[in-house]
Amino acid sequence: MMATKPKKKNPRLASGRKRVRQDVKINAANTSLRSKYRTAVKNVEKAVLTGDKAKATELFAKMQAVVDTVADKGIFHKNKAARDKSRLSTKVKALVAAPVAA
Repeated sequence: MMATKPKKKNPRLASGRKRVRQDVKINAANTSLRSKYRTAVKNVEKAVLTGDKAKATELFAKMQAVVDTVADKGIFHKNKAARDKSRLSTKVKALVAAPVAA
């Protein structure tokens, strides 16, 4: 009574087999870029939480390049990339402004 997934059939046509091979490579590349994007964003957030304004500013500059590259390739939507950059920019600017006023 166990419901198992039906076994995937291998494509018969050469073009189908090639497409499967390409999909595996593309999926691996996209996964890597997605991970790089998320890591870059998390690094900036960690720097903001620690209150290190120099490190946060440096990481933010690097993060912008990664985010733009990933968005241009279509891994994440351009609006998501812009939203993430905007929110982190606000956090970094607030961090930089806070110690000066204190």
